[in-house]
Amino acid sequence: MMSGDDLNPAAVPQPVEDRQGDGRWMSQIWKEMFSPLHALNFGLAGDTTCNVLWRLQNGELQNIRPKVVVLWVGTNNHDHTAEQVAGGIVAIAQLLTNRLPKAKIVVLGLLPRGEQPNPLREKNAAVNRLLRSWLPRLGQALFLDVSNEFIHSDGTISSQDMFDYLHLTPAGYNTLAKPLSDLLLHILEETPEERRGSLV
Repeated sequence: MMSGDDLNPAAVPQPVEDRQGDGRWMSQIWKEMFSPLHALNFGLAGDTTCNVLWRLQNGELQNIRPKVVVLWVGTNNHDHTAEQVAGGIVAIAQLLTNRLPKAKIVVLGLLPRGEQPNPLREKNAAVNRLLRSWLPRLGQALFLDVSNEFIHSDGTISSQDMFDYLHLTPAGYNTLAKPLSDLLLHILEETPEERRGSLV
């Protein structure tokens, strides 16, 4: 979604190595809320939009037919502008809608970061505003933004939600996971046999 003919660096595929493994993401919350939905987690530590695009273009979608894909990426795109990051996320959502035409795409908004307001938090908020505007054009993409749940009235973020004001604590994951789980269950309101289908 860049203006003119500019190449968006946040939409250029790049590989990444998973150095931390998959067993840590949301831990108990994942097991309780998402495993029963037959969910698969393809996220890697440090992912950027470029890394996700690379994996999707290099086989990650082979042999799966999910009913829903949850996309949560962009906060690690430090070197890109808000417009570039949002464009990279939309490029991923577009690729997913092209390759998985029957799947709903749920794009999670970027969370705020830093104990106090700061430029990275402002950039993430700008990305969310752009996504809210751009994603409806894709038709099957939904946008879920829970960022306001983490910001207190004085503008601060609690270490009880983000232990380092970036990475979520179990309480922070629960704040994110509950509305996501509710949305997924609403999307998947089907017969019990259909509900057993895979969810990414």
